[in-house]
Amino acid sequence: MDVNKEIHNAFEIIKEGGIILYPTDTVWGIGCDATNEEAIKKIYALKKREESKSMIVLVNGERMMHQVFNEIPEVAWQILDFAEKPTTLILDKPKNVAKNIIAEDNSLAVRMVTEPFCFRLMERMKRPLVSTSANVSGMFTPKSFKEITPEILKGVDYVVNLHHEKICSNPSTIIKLTLDSQVKVIRK
Repeated sequence: MDVNKEIHNAFEIIKEGGIILYPTDTVWGIGCDATNEEAIKKIYALKKREESKSMIVLVNGERMMHQVFNEIPEVAWQILDFAEKPTTLILDKPKNVAKNIIAEDNSLAVRMVTEPFCFRLMERMKRPLVSTSANVSGMFTPKSFKEITPEILKGVDYVVNLHHEKICSNPSTIIKLTLDSQVKVIRK
């Protein structure tokens, strides 16, 4: 398993507008460049998911968080500092991402990752990465690579060849924060 080679291969697909299947800090994800509206449409089509249901974007640090949001409530940083497991925040008024990934209420779900493959891929991309579970909408979320259906495997442009044996924990905690400091836990 050569992480550098997989980062290179995934990057080449993504920069051409392709979609990848890849391991995240939680479950296997389908992803693409979060600024590429056409690539995001391919993911919605593959998942048979309505475009009104937005997806998560991954970022690899504070700088990239600031690329995506003008205002980040102070409580967001506190939650991330104290989170004991991967935590997705839904924040208001995203910018510099494709319109079709933003929710109808002008919010966007974002998760900061440290998982080496995702982190380094975004370093190469210099952009956030879309992340949505590797399943058709409404079906169960696969906990391991071998549970991913052939339809999904065949539907992506590239399958990252890392961590195929890993059994995933649960999806991330999801917390919605509004600019007026309301906090709502969506998924524990």
